[in-house]
Amino acid sequence: MQVFMQVAGSQKLSHNNSLLARFDPRQRAWLEVNSYAIESNARKLNEFIGPQCDLMAVVKADGYGHGAETVAKAALLGGAKSLGVATLQEGIELRNAGLSCQILVLGNLTNANELAACLHSDLIPTLSTIREALLCENLAEGYGKKFNVHLKVDTGMTRLGCDFSDALQLYRSIGQLENIHLEGIYSHLAFADGDLKGEGAYVTELQQSRFEILIRELAHEKESLCFHLANSAGTLRSSSLHYDMVRVGLSLYGENPLTDYSLDFSLQQAMSVKARVTLLRTVPAGIGVGYGHTFKTQRKTRLAVVGIGYADGVSRGLSGKICALHKGNYLPQVGSIAMDQLVLDITENPEIQVGEIVTLLGKDGDASINTRTWSDISGSIPWEVLCGFKHRLPRVVV
Repeated sequence: MQVFMQVAGSQKLSHNNSLLARFDPRQRAWLEVNSYAIESNARKLNEFIGPQCDLMAVVKADGYGHGAETVAKAALLGGAKSLGVATLQEGIELRNAGLSCQILVLGNLTNANELAACLHSDLIPTLSTIREALLCENLAEGYGKKFNVHLKVDTGMTRLGCDFSDALQLYRSIGQLENIHLEGIYSHLAFADGDLKGEGAYVTELQQSRFEILIRELAHEKESLCFHLANSAGTLRSSSLHYDMVRVGLSLYGENPLTDYSLDFSLQQAMSVKARVTLLRTVPAGIGVGYGHTFKTQRKTRLAVVGIGYADGVSRGLSGKICALHKGNYLPQVGSIAMDQLVLDITENPEIQVGEIVTLLGKDGDASINTRTWSDISGSIPWEVLCGFKHRLPRVVV
């Protein structure tokens, strides 16, 4: 088992920190990240899209909370050809980790300093306006090198990207710039992960039809341009959305983003959330538990205090609605989830002792709890759950 913990900056560890570093990071609570699951998911997705389409692994937000470097290396082993990040800093960190593949920055970079750092680190920026294109041109000319870029077109998301009606003119304007190499054109789907009925179906069809108008208009450039539209949901929903490349995020981590669609292959959940029992209490009936006494015992009850809370990413909105696992048994969580603690009712599991491990997300024995269970309970989405785990939870790579 490999263990990694992030240390801010490049300062040397103090004597106290050196002592701390010798402790097992699984003292209180932690995330386990299965790098083989990510590699396996990438292989399955690669097989699904076929050899005519490339796989981009989206590793933004620290690899959806899994650790960007870990995810990137595993995805590349699984056949991903490139990586997608949201910010300049995310791209630079992957370069500093020794990754040399193509990295596309999906967010807008708006000033010369950002774009200069992008050029220096051999990252690919996303362009939405001629303004950024001219900045890239001037920087590339000054450095005496070509600047590889992708153009984003807004086909219906109404977020980043140039307006669809301006796309061809912007493409032609960029084509006049001698020091820019336009490698790709892409857009982003607004409804692909929903039930495609009514407005969802209409908007998705509209976005696809607009995107294909661009492809037809630029058919003479098809050999040198990479067209990409689909996220995870679009990738799994229809091969007609694949084009030259797909940008896969959530499904890389083992989740099916489609609630109305069953996959004919299995994805492996890559993250588990685990914590230790720190105290046992036995209390009589009628006793309130936690802040506000939102739960009161109905019988003599054995309680386990567990060292994890909403400051770690276990939302307070899940209070009294989730379970943890211990050796395949479900243990109901009771009372309000606090900043650093939560409480389990273990009356039916008297064998549990202080120091034992419970699983809040992931597999334990024959039972498992997945991310969508939490997101459905809290009215959120799996993406938010995965990205919500804080970095005081060590990432343990297995």
